[in-house]
Amino acid sequence: MNDSLKPELARLQRLEWWRQQGVNPFDNTFKQRHTSADVKAAHDHMSAEELEQVETTYAIAGRVMLLRVMGKLAFGQVRDRDGDIQVAFDRETLGEQFAWVKKLDVGDHIGVTGTPIRTRTGELTLKAKSVALAGKNLLPLPEKYHGLQKVEQRYRQRYVDLVMNPEVRDIFKARATIVRTIRRMLDERSFMEVETPMMHSVAGGAAAKPFVTHHNALDMDLFLRIAPELYLKRLLVGGLDRVYEINRCFRNEGIDTRHNPEFTTIEFYRAYADYHDLMDFTEELFCGIIEALDGNYVRSYGDKTVDYSRPWRRLSVKDAVLTYGKDQGITEADLKDRDSLARALTRVGGAPKAYLGEGGLLMAIYDEVAEHNIINPTFITDYPLEVSPLSRRKDADPSLVDRFELIIAGMEVANAFSELSDPLDQRGRLEDQLVAREAGDDEAHQMDEDFVRALEYGMPPAAGEGIGIDRLVMLMTDSTSIREVILFPLLRGED
Repeated sequence: MNDSLKPELARLQRLEWWRQQGVNPFDNTFKQRHTSADVKAAHDHMSAEELEQVETTYAIAGRVMLLRVMGKLAFGQVRDRDGDIQVAFDRETLGEQFAWVKKLDVGDHIGVTGTPIRTRTGELTLKAKSVALAGKNLLPLPEKYHGLQKVEQRYRQRYVDLVMNPEVRDIFKARATIVRTIRRMLDERSFMEVETPMMHSVAGGAAAKPFVTHHNALDMDLFLRIAPELYLKRLLVGGLDRVYEINRCFRNEGIDTRHNPEFTTIEFYRAYADYHDLMDFTEELFCGIIEALDGNYVRSYGDKTVDYSRPWRRLSVKDAVLTYGKDQGITEADLKDRDSLARALTRVGGAPKAYLGEGGLLMAIYDEVAEHNIINPTFITDYPLEVSPLSRRKDADPSLVDRFELIIAGMEVANAFSELSDPLDQRGRLEDQLVAREAGDDEAHQMDEDFVRALEYGMPPAAGEGIGIDRLVMLMTDSTSIREVILFPLLRGED
């Protein structure tokens, strides 16, 4: 066999060699009974002399990441779900199987049984008693020190990215811990996990552009869910007074470091609670997640340092505009009416759109001067009614609503409010949204007659919140692109 061939051809020849030896290159009989972590946990503290007395045999399985053959001895690095471990192969112990070791390729999956030893360099190693080929690799892995050169290639070939970069695995292990912790903390508070439709006849629950599909049998257009909110509130009407859902949402919008058309949220709703209750719980939830991860309340995010220590700041939209806009000359006088708001927005670089009222203009100024400057966790409250069609009006000022957004490192992470339960008020607000849509706001809410009808049956006072799981994982893992925390983000088609 000619090992000087191109790597792909050489591996195909070795594949045939294995078959000629009577070995199935894609065998599924080896039983993994231990991991690298099991070996290390039991023996990492032991000296070479102590290990000589150990008779325990371990059966590990994983991918060959490094292989050095030196005459009658070979060393390999095997990677499993818990990490890497060195394996020593010698001809005296393995006999005829040593010839198999010499035909292994980096990237092959193998099973090894062996006992722990410590090499002359002091490294804990598994000395192989037997070796089995469990899955042949036909495409060479990238070079260890160069890896996948292009970021897009990493996302497109995530399967290779996960093999070559253990830190990428760590991100998704952290993601699993975060989701598991959210479920546990909600379950402990008597919330019930539910599932609601992913295809809606009316796109509602958020200001966003939907994806449109068509159901042939019913001959009707449907929208992929932009938010589960309106269905979850129907459940409040039905008497399920603490519910949550973790699932995908879809928005037909641009792609950048904070947005992917397909993303994951947690939304939860609690009857007989208000948005102040949810602010308190959100602090508890995030701190519970941090404790489940590593207990580090001061965390890096890109070039920023974020302190999650409680209590978190609470700041109204208006005060945020005045606080962060003062360097650009924003004063109380700029916020008194629509004309002054429009002039102020133009001055800070925004574009006043005809359909925006005073509340919409205030939020546009906030977007320009405030949000990106907020680093430590901050609850932004007292949103204008105009931009909050599903939120309860403030009793003290009906032009505002009982709502907050949680901003961390200049990024919206959560949105919550005391829910609007008045069906007459809700119908009027949705009708106003239809007017805004006709005036050019293509993200305005649609009318959902069945949702209004549900409210007419009586919804209890309640509060609800949505948290972007992807953005939360970004913050907790210091990942400044949403593509780093989604296993298979949406990409353009390959050329």
